[in-house]
Amino acid sequence: MRHGKKFNHLGRTSSHRSAMLSNMACSLIEHKRINTTVAKAKALRVFVEPILTKAKEDTTHNRRTVFSYLQSKEAVTELFRTVAPKIAERNGGYTRIIKTGFRPGDAADTAMIELVDFNDIYNPNAEEKKTTRRSRRGSSAAKAETVTAEAPAKEETKSEETTGEAAESSDHKTD
Repeated sequence: MRHGKKFNHLGRTSSHRSAMLSNMACSLIEHKRINTTVAKAKALRVFVEPILTKAKEDTTHNRRTVFSYLQSKEAVTELFRTVAPKIAERNGGYTRIIKTGFRPGDAADTAMIELVDFNDIYNPNAEEKKTTRRSRRGSSAAKAETVTAEAPAKEETKSEETTGEAAESSDHKTD
């Protein structure tokens, strides 16, 4: 009976499951996103999030602990050099699972699991930074034309500007 056993065994022995999750975690850290089944993605999330939490503090003990789970020097180096600084201020929820439909061969429910801070398109923090820099009053094409039209006018001398203004005012009178 499986009373009180909460994790998914994924139809594998304990050693096969731990090796598979270790390999998937290394791939996730190196590539920042992987495609797999929903069940494996959920099992991987439970496996990799405590490892990511350990990586936030770069000590020899934490590196050795993480290496005991991952068994890949390249993945550990990538984790502590590039991933850990990006997730340093995040309190949890380092991964995102997005369901992608069904696999053609066996109709397995597939998903993409990714590191949240490395997705520039779907990251809400990156969008906030972009929207605060521009105004919402007009189209960006009209503003670009205005900026390019004003740039040569600023380079002209004052005498040319005054003659240009006089010519514009005479145009308004004829209309």
